[in-house]
Amino acid sequence: MAIKAIAMDIDGTLTNDQKVISPRTREKLLAAQESGIKLILASGRPAWGLHALAQELDLQNHDGLLVAFNGAHVVDAQTDEVLFDQAMPADELHRLIDHLQNYDVIPMISLGRDLHVEDSYHCMITLPDGSQKNIVKYERDACDLKIREVESLHEVVDTYPVDKLLTAGDPAYLQAHYEEMYAPFKQTLSGMFTADWYFEYTAPGIDKARALEGALPKLGIDASEVVSFGDGQNDKSMIEWAGTGVAMGNAVDEVKAVAQMVTANNNEDGIAVALDKLLG
Repeated sequence: MAIKAIAMDIDGTLTNDQKVISPRTREKLLAAQESGIKLILASGRPAWGLHALAQELDLQNHDGLLVAFNGAHVVDAQTDEVLFDQAMPADELHRLIDHLQNYDVIPMISLGRDLHVEDSYHCMITLPDGSQKNIVKYERDACDLKIREVESLHEVVDTYPVDKLLTAGDPAYLQAHYEEMYAPFKQTLSGMFTADWYFEYTAPGIDKARALEGALPKLGIDASEVVSFGDGQNDKSMIEWAGTGVAMGNAVDEVKAVAQMVTANNNEDGIAVALDKLLG
């Protein structure tokens, strides 16, 4: 069956470790788009954090889609029309904020172009190699956001609908504690790793596959006509749902296990390598 859409995760998939799209991958995607294939950016990032990459791939002139917050928010890149949005239940979000005070994690909420944190100086995490990362600055820079310090994240929830709460922490610490962090909310919120140092929460049932399943039929595109690319736990549903699910060479094992194809890693033009085989 002909391919009508290409859905791609961003970090660790579309972009290399320097957070840029390589020339070969860019050219292959632009050529696919010119042939009539719709491009979809599907990420845990906020919608604002997808705009620069969308412009680089000219999605605004080809009616591409932006799937943000792991599927909680879908935007038409050409018109900026919000096609889908599912905020977290406010009562559960308040309860979650209180619960997270028991753990050594850094909670963040993105709204528009603002990254809300309670303490902009509580920002360092330790990686497995012993190096430290300013995770607030990292998130700000990766998504082109502005840091907004608030007395409490409860204030944000009381004022705006919130699609996602992101927690950051030392990878070893998160691995040791994420189950107890998530346990009280398994029936009321979705929770997942999106990087070794990120565990995040969205509304129940939210994932990338659900977002695509809701948006694409309206455009005359069936799952069997979609190629999806991903590397992380939050990409698994999209890889399973698409007619052709492709895991990056750097993908976690659970994504590789459900993929129909494993391509090169994100530093070796994995998307372009796979599209050369699939599209010629």
